[in-house]
Amino acid sequence: MKISKIMTRNVRTLEPERSIREAASLMADIDSGALLINEGDRLIGMVTDRDIAIRGVAAGLDGNTPVRQVMSSNVRYCFDDEDVDHVAANMADLQVRRLPVLNREKRLVGVVSLGNIASGHSRQANDTVLRGVSSAH
Repeated sequence: MKISKIMTRNVRTLEPERSIREAASLMADIDSGALLINEGDRLIGMVTDRDIAIRGVAAGLDGNTPVRQVMSSNVRYCFDDEDVDHVAANMADLQVRRLPVLNREKRLVGVVSLGNIASGHSRQANDTVLRGVSSAH
């Protein structure tokens, strides 16, 4: 089965110059711990609630700090035409809970999470990703 069959579409994104307060508010609105950051039509980063807490608040930055200052710019991703089992293995190796999904033109088309994998009807993929993500760092 291809990732495009189980991924979440219509992903909310944020621009890098928006504030960490806006990012946190959007996370609360959509009940998510992570946001993808785009500049124009390109994915340039990801910010998590942990990034805001550790790189922002704990470092003494205020809520008006641009997301760009606390986001991770080394974003791992997968392609929409990749097999679920392959992506699950990559997620396990990387020990990540979610991956942006790009098309072959490298445009964001969705996101795949542990929940998507778990409901994707591949027991092997589910077992693989859960083992990898839950292992000690």
